[in-house]
Amino acid sequence: MAFRPWVLAECPWPHVRDTRWQGAILPWGATEAHNTHLPYGTDTYQCDALAAAAAGAAWERGARLAVLPTVPFGVNTPQLDIPLTCNMSPSTQLAVLGDLVQALEGQGIDRLLLFNGHGGNDFKPLIRELVPRTRVLVCTLDWWQFVPAAPYFEEPGDHAGELETSVMQHIAPALVRDLAEAGDGAARRPRITAMRDGRVWTPRPWTRVTRDTGIGDPRAASAAKGARYVAAVTAAIADFLVEFAHADLATLYEGA
Repeated sequence: MAFRPWVLAECPWPHVRDTRWQGAILPWGATEAHNTHLPYGTDTYQCDALAAAAAGAAWERGARLAVLPTVPFGVNTPQLDIPLTCNMSPSTQLAVLGDLVQALEGQGIDRLLLFNGHGGNDFKPLIRELVPRTRVLVCTLDWWQFVPAAPYFEEPGDHAGELETSVMQHIAPALVRDLAEAGDGAARRPRITAMRDGRVWTPRPWTRVTRDTGIGDPRAASAAKGARYVAAVTAAIADFLVEFAHADLATLYEGA
């Protein structure tokens, strides 16, 4: 085929019409600065590529899941003082998600995976709001947390660090600038103890926390590390997608 039959944006109408779809996947990224060496679309490129790769592997095993077009805007309220940060508030995300779920439900799709590519997106409260309004099973995953990063990276980093840089060097090398030009990703920590150790959370004011918009040193990154990690992540998510596609939702829980 001249198109990937699981990527909806590439599919012609006859193929979509004639396929017995078992569910859908919605990749959701963001548009924001990623240190000085990665593009603003890093989160979107990554979740777009990994969702398609995992769904493709699952398709080969009989899972008929449609990968919807990637949403490129995420929750970026702490970065609004950085030029051209594109923010979508959680309430807007809920409205977008609610409309999509309603459309899919009317077309007979009974399960949807939110394939998250941005740490600022928190879909759990949104899914809780949708539960009384739809029969569609909506679930979410953060792709970079699906497989432990420790075996693959010396110091993964939190934003534009070794992990993200390695993945981008693998999936979109032409968009990664020379790491000699990258900032070191050093981050300032809060003075309050419980905030420092993670027991208390608040959004980080980005330009007060980091000088270069990155958090985590990218200089140990490599395309080879990215390739190994992407392979592990896509394989693990593909295993889930096969189960997700074929699961009987009426007996989803043991004993049901």
